[in-house]
Amino acid sequence: MTEAALVPVTLLTGFLGSGKTTVLNRLLKRLPLTAVVMNEFGEVGLDHQLLEETRGPLALLSGGCVCCQVQGSLAPTLKNLWLGRQDGTLPPFERIIIETTGIADPAPILETLLRDRYVSAHMRMDGVVTSVDAVLADGQLDDHPEALRQIAVADRLLLTKTDLANTEEVAALRQRLHQLNPAAPLHVVDHGDIDPALIMNCGLFRPEDKHPDVLRWLAESRYKPAGGSLTGLRRAPAAPTHASGIRSFCISFDQPLDWLGLTAALEMLMSFRAKHILRMKALVNAIGEDKPLVLHAVQHVFHAPATLPEWPDADRRSRFVFITDDLEEDFVRRLLTDFALPAVPGLAQKEALSVAYETMLVRPD
Repeated sequence: MTEAALVPVTLLTGFLGSGKTTVLNRLLKRLPLTAVVMNEFGEVGLDHQLLEETRGPLALLSGGCVCCQVQGSLAPTLKNLWLGRQDGTLPPFERIIIETTGIADPAPILETLLRDRYVSAHMRMDGVVTSVDAVLADGQLDDHPEALRQIAVADRLLLTKTDLANTEEVAALRQRLHQLNPAAPLHVVDHGDIDPALIMNCGLFRPEDKHPDVLRWLAESRYKPAGGSLTGLRRAPAAPTHASGIRSFCISFDQPLDWLGLTAALEMLMSFRAKHILRMKALVNAIGEDKPLVLHAVQHVFHAPATLPEWPDADRRSRFVFITDDLEEDFVRRLLTDFALPAVPGLAQKEALSVAYETMLVRPD
């Protein structure tokens, strides 16, 4: 199946009370052929009753959070939606929006979208859209790690309830959001109203506009360097961003990279530090390849590498963006450099490097 035939899936997340359902209602008025998967934490779901109109099917996951108790039901639900679309028992929806409960950690949901073979064969992860309450977000970010993660992995941020917050509070929150996720565009939403074009087709796999989208997806220039430690785990106190250990950084290489060495480094990193990696995305210039490769990972799950038909611009550097929780840039940079640069000697030396790095990586967190 071609990428253009895959059904795009948008993950709509945001902490409790941030206005996700209001945004969803406004979107469905403009995009009626949308299938909706709603996750409600309680045994009896209520949020789905607040949807005003939709011509697409609605699936309800209740009794737990989609990132934990009901995670196993997400893939079957998406499969059933696809089968119903194909056999005509469901309307011919054009996209899927998954609205999570307000306390959901997005990473396990993204894992399902990337890992499940049936889902990834028929659907494409289009992007993560996170709503942020302008009045309450500051305290939520201080007290709830889920709120931090929802913002850190977002492709788009929607700032809601700005009419209820003063100008100084909104300005400070904007700065904090930029520190947490410097690449995500931030849109102010008035009572849930948002142009769908601003938040749909916002991820990597946009068939009709792939090349410039890759550059927006990486947004390399917005990431700043961070410090480092021997094992990659952050030990020193963080800068005063109130963001726990969540950091984002970009690593680039001028030389083409050795593909086997790169995959070995990434597999090692994901094997030993998966829980610290919220997202990874990369555009890679591999030795022997005349076209760029695109990588995407969530914790320990890798999406199959994709090959672009051509480079998006004249820049041929390999670029890696990492969004991490208590994992340092310097360590990741050394790991990729030691394994992926062609200057690294032969197999015996790489095996010795593997032993050395594994010794560091198996140290307790």
